Amino acid sequence: MKTDTFIFQTTPQITIATNTFINVPVILKFEDTNLIEIIKELDLGFTTQIPIYHPDGTFLAKINGTRSYPTKEGKKAGVRVEKYADRWVCKMGDQILFEINHHKGDYFKMAAELYAPEGYFVKCNDTASDLIDSKGSSLNVGGIIMGGNTFVNCATGIWLRKDGSCSIG
Repeated sequence: MKTDTFIFQTTPQITIATNTFINVPVILKFEDTNLIEIIKELDLGFTTQIPIYHPDGTFLAKINGTRSYPTKEGKKAGVRVEKYADRWVCKMGDQILFEINHHKGDYFKMAAELYAPEGYFVKCNDTASDLIDSKGSSLNVGGIIMGGNTFVNCATGIWLRKDGSCSIG
């Protein structure tokens, strides 16, 4: 008697600023820097990897899931990850840099306020997704507001550039 075998493979899914990314390894990229990535770790399955920069562009830490790998400057700035039952919060001092809510399986929902090298600011939450330059001016990508979209099997979801241009998918 032959028994049927089911093979179940999960794919990572993350929602940022009302947009869902399924099996997209680089969610958000600024110039040549990956700001939000999904990586596969042997014992954990899928998790996030996020570099943390100071507004002056100094690299402070790399966050892998709930683990923080601060640089010397990051240790001075107090970058840390706090883990709760269903969410991870990354803070620098009292400022929340990003929050990841972990749902069933490999599904994450995220809000972030991240700096990129050269002082550019990226804000992603349920109501807004903005790129702010180092002088505080919003960079507008053709007046388009993207919300409620699903990105599937793309190498990079959103690729922002400091000149205000953007590649999608």
